[in-house]
Amino acid sequence: MNNIKKLTYSGLLTALAIIIPTAFGFLKIQLGPFSATLASHVPMFLSMFLGPVPAVMVGIGSALGFLITSPAVIAARASSHILVGFFGAIMLKRGISFKKVIVLTAPVHAVLEAIFVIPFGFTMFKVLVVVGIGTLIHHMVDGIISLTVLSILFRTLKVNLRKA
Repeated sequence: MNNIKKLTYSGLLTALAIIIPTAFGFLKIQLGPFSATLASHVPMFLSMFLGPVPAVMVGIGSALGFLITSPAVIAARASSHILVGFFGAIMLKRGISFKKVIVLTAPVHAVLEAIFVIPFGFTMFKVLVVVGIGTLIHHMVDGIISLTVLSILFRTLKVNLRKA
């Protein structure tokens, strides 16, 4: 894939990472202390196919999008997308299947989000159960959405991010 195409895809995914929390608030799920915005991980997952640098760029966009619309603690959680995307991109480059990358990055994502909320005074229950387990579930749901989006892109637009 040439650099201009990769830059274009990266820019579009970064824009999507910013737009999802700012314009699609109806996708936000709030259950007690748990919150999640459906599809907010999809740009991160897709950016992994473009490489580590684009994945980091999209992760920064995600954190920015949540910083614009949400409390700082949510933006802090979203900043975990920077590292999760980076690690996922490295795994894909090493030939690990996307499904395995989704599963392998889930605990990393959950641990990072749990660590990032500690400075905000969360109780251990909220850190481990609400944020940790909640992130695992949200990560897997968005992973399934990402697999569906990839399947559609491959079939309809002949987009092949795997050659990135």
